[in-house]
Amino acid sequence: MGRVQDKVAMVTGGASGLGKADCLLLAEEGANVAIADIDMAGAEALAVQIGARAIAIKLDVSSESDWQAALATVEQRFGGLNILVNNAGIVVVADPEETTLEQFRKVQSVMSEGVFLGCKHSIPLIARSGGGSIINMSSTASHLGYPPFFAYSAAKGAVRSLTKSVAVHCQQKGYGIRCNSVHPGSIETPMVQGAMGRPGEEQDVPDGVLPAGAIGAPKDVANLVLYLASDESRFVTGAELVIDNGLTITPAG
Repeated sequence: MGRVQDKVAMVTGGASGLGKADCLLLAEEGANVAIADIDMAGAEALAVQIGARAIAIKLDVSSESDWQAALATVEQRFGGLNILVNNAGIVVVADPEETTLEQFRKVQSVMSEGVFLGCKHSIPLIARSGGGSIINMSSTASHLGYPPFFAYSAAKGAVRSLTKSVAVHCQQKGYGIRCNSVHPGSIETPMVQGAMGRPGEEQDVPDGVLPAGAIGAPKDVANLVLYLASDESRFVTGAELVIDNGLTITPAG
C-alpha cells in the first residue's frame, strides 16, 4: 500500500475501462486522482466511489482549451500534478479502403493529437510539481498490421513514437519527468467489447496465469500503470511496455 502516496494523478478516459481501473488502483495506493472524461456522469459516479481523494473533470482531449482548463483545475484543487495517464481513446472498425478521411481525422484528434496536447500542457505543471511520470496508452496495434482497425493502429503508432521524443526532451531539460508507453493486447473493456461485436457483454477473466489467446483484465494493465507511476520505475523512460500475454511474440500457425 502507498506506492503513490500523496501524488497527484490525472487519468483521461477515466470513467470506464482501463482508465477506471487505473483511477481505482492509483487511489487505493494513496494518490489524489482527477478523473477526466467527456462522460461526466460516469466520472462523477467514480469520484463518489473513490471518495475525497478524487474529483471529476470534463475533458474532450481533442480540445486544447479543455486541456488548459482541466490542468488548471487540477492545480487549483490538488496543488500540482505528478502523474498523467493519457488513456482516452475511440475505435472505428474500417480497413484502409473503407476508412473515410473524416473517420481517420476523428480518431487521430482523440488518440494522437489528444496525447500530444496532454504531454505539451502537462509538462510544465509536472515540472513545477517536482517531476513525475507521463504514461501514454498505446497498443499492440502499433506493432502489428490490423487492417480492420486502420485509423486506430495509425494513432497508436504515433503515440509510440511521440512518447520517446517527450521522454528525451524532458530528460535533456532536467525536468525530472519520465514518459513511457503501454501496449496492451486484447483487454476486457467496453471499447473492446464493442469492436468484437458484443457491446455490453462482459466476459469473466479468471485469476492466475492465462492460456495463449486469452483476453486480459483491466487490472492487469492498471498494475503496470501503477509501477510506471511510482518511484519504483525511476530508471524507466522512453520505453514501450508490451502487455499482451505473448501475442506479439507468438508465431502464426
